Amino acid sequence: MPNIVDVPYKQTGQSTKTNAMGMREMQERVYSARDAQYLLVKSPPASGKSRALMFVALDKLLNQGLKKVIVAVPEKVIASSFDQIDLKSNGFFANWKPTPNYNLCTPGGEKNKVQAFLRFLKSDEQILICTHSTLRHAFEAIDEQQFNDILLAIDEFHHVSANEDNRLGEFLRSIMNKSTAHIMAMTGSYFRGDCIPILLPEEEAKFTKVTYTYYEQLNGYSYLKSLGIGYHFYQG
Repeated sequence: MPNIVDVPYKQTGQSTKTNAMGMREMQERVYSARDAQYLLVKSPPASGKSRALMFVALDKLLNQGLKKVIVAVPEKVIASSFDQIDLKSNGFFANWKPTPNYNLCTPGGEKNKVQAFLRFLKSDEQILICTHSTLRHAFEAIDEQQFNDILLAIDEFHHVSANEDNRLGEFLRSIMNKSTAHIMAMTGSYFRGDCIPILLPEEEAKFTKVTYTYYEQLNGYSYLKSLGIGYHFYQG
């Protein structure tokens, strides 16, 4: 039985090549929009969104005058994508060096995550990694203006919802309306299964959007010739 869909790919290798600064094609595209206050990145899994954030975040810290970066992930295990990385050896101007004490997703770390979050805001440290849950609970204890001049990066952004009962969405709207924070939203699937929009149209309009499609990603692999989708029956 033939496949329902057969997609050929050109095997260009483009999506895995790096430029003189160590950036893949997708990361270079995101970096070109680094000056945006609100940045929405839609890109497939394994395309390099985590490192794209590092490039943008370091530029905002070192060249744009921002003071801190907060990275929020839905689950602790995802935080390993944001561990320390040597970027300078591949041509970038700085390394990504979060302090272990302020990676609040590390096993065995401080139990009171909200207190650690509040302490970070008052410290000289520049990078904090936490869960969406920690971010939501910390928000209840602080004023929005404490996020002034901070880059807030939200991974798996589809966890946000325009529903008024969505605490992460409420937090985001409040930060956008009452602080000078920069926001970088990242997702591989800009939709929700419950059909509720992630952002209201007037909120989404404020974001500079960078999209890297699944076709671009797969077409840029060196060894993937084609992808077939269908249903087939086998007899054992």
